[in-house]
Amino acid sequence: MMGLISCDTFVVLPPLTAHGGVIFGKNSDRPNGEVQELIYQPPQEHEAGTNLQCTYIDVEQVSSTYAVILSKPSWMWGAEMGANDQGVVVGNEAVWTRMSNGDDTEERLLGMDLVRLALERSKSAEEAVDVITSLLEKYGQGGPCSDIVQDFTYHNSFLIADPKEAWVLETAGKLWAAEKVTAGCRNISNALTIGTKFDRSSSDLKETAQKNGLWDGESEFDFASVFGETNSSATHRQQCGRRLLETLSEGNTFSVSNMFEVLRDEDSGICRKPDDGFPTTGSQVSVLAPPNVEKPHCHWFTATPNPRVSVFKPFIFTPSVRISHHTVSPQFDPDPAKVVPRFQSKVDRAHNLYKLHTAATANEGSSVLALLREMELNCVAEVEAFLADYSADQGLTEVDELLKDVVETEVKFYK
Repeated sequence: MMGLISCDTFVVLPPLTAHGGVIFGKNSDRPNGEVQELIYQPPQEHEAGTNLQCTYIDVEQVSSTYAVILSKPSWMWGAEMGANDQGVVVGNEAVWTRMSNGDDTEERLLGMDLVRLALERSKSAEEAVDVITSLLEKYGQGGPCSDIVQDFTYHNSFLIADPKEAWVLETAGKLWAAEKVTAGCRNISNALTIGTKFDRSSSDLKETAQKNGLWDGESEFDFASVFGETNSSATHRQQCGRRLLETLSEGNTFSVSNMFEVLRDEDSGICRKPDDGFPTTGSQVSVLAPPNVEKPHCHWFTATPNPRVSVFKPFIFTPSVRISHHTVSPQFDPDPAKVVPRFQSKVDRAHNLYKLHTAATANEGSSVLALLREMELNCVAEVEAFLADYSADQGLTEVDELLKDVVETEVKFYK
């Protein structure tokens, strides 16, 4: 296990939120030097019998997929986190388990592939659990999880939410357990957290644990204790994150800005600087409207490293939505004869916003940072006012280019 690795995902549900809905947040911490891009994929129809190429392997394609916005390492097909136009959000965590048997480098589905597949195919959080677990059981998880760090592999846990509820889904090889969360707050880091209480699981969970000598078949079955590996860093961050959520949600007024604050917390290790071995390379906060309220959901992304010096930018799904090319990494010829061998690649995957942001924030005392934070505050106020006054009959045309406009304003600040 690589102890420096960190990722943290959070969800706050009613009655703790100010707007009565669900607020989701995630920091994606990845190997230093990796670029995370922000892309939009519209809904699509697919021919029967076709296959879908994921990062390493093909899976059967479904007849139709939902629109998604994804924050993803630019070298892979899958995503670290994202949202779809059905109000589903997903983030994943690297975990290390006792079901690692030396063949995790075999190319299967990455946890990030499962995040994207769930978003493209699910209209609810529970359906996302079904999508991930069915694919996991069929194909397994595995393959290098970095194009920078060799032999970097892990299993995955997921935090999935929709306007009604959240699910924590944790895996160990092809085995899994899932916990339903309907109120309060919940967070995960890089260690298994599901204990004796879970609502769903793989059918052979206990049998396999006993067969592998991990459980005696008589004591109370605790998923994390049976399958988890000790990770003191993850436990510390999970506990600190829990305290932050509980403190900031006192009075039932937890807001989008509170989730920004959680993701920007350095003392806990939740936010990691660019010089860290595994810095925070992208962040997401999603505000999901209550299920009985006809208002759009709003998703906020940095698309740049280190949320302390990044701007959270809003995105709302609309029929004609457009995002900026500044957050999309350059594409390279997939012809194997023209691709530099893995871990020796010299291609520059940095998108334009990443380059400009990196140069501008090299000095944390830069005057541009104060201007950017003011822009974010104003943007939050304007979006909240729009959502408060929104009625279904007015449509969403005026926010078709919301994210695009904010990104391009940020680019102008840097220039």
